Amino acid sequence: MVYESKFKNEETELFFDAILALSDKEDCYRFFEDVSTVNELSALAQRFHIAKLLNEKQTYQEIETRTKASAATISRINRCLKYGADGYKKMLAKISEK
Repeated sequence: MVYESKFKNEETELFFDAILALSDKEDCYRFFEDVSTVNELSALAQRFHIAKLLNEKQTYQEIETRTKASAATISRINRCLKYGADGYKKMLAKISEK
């Protein structure tokens, strides 16, 4: 079964094609520095870090202290881990294989 995202459109497809064309971390840094603000990139990185910490069974309090994220942000990411499209889970599994 193919996953059908509610966000799928021509612009998103083009953006994801660009991301898939990135070949290394330097490409990632260069692309994301141009395509996003410092705050946007920081927020995305923080969310993924929170997902990793939740996956490691750390408590909200531990995560708040470590990341300075709000309980609301942590809760939203926790809901995504439990009921979302499994994007966080798939990427956490892929990077843990390395």
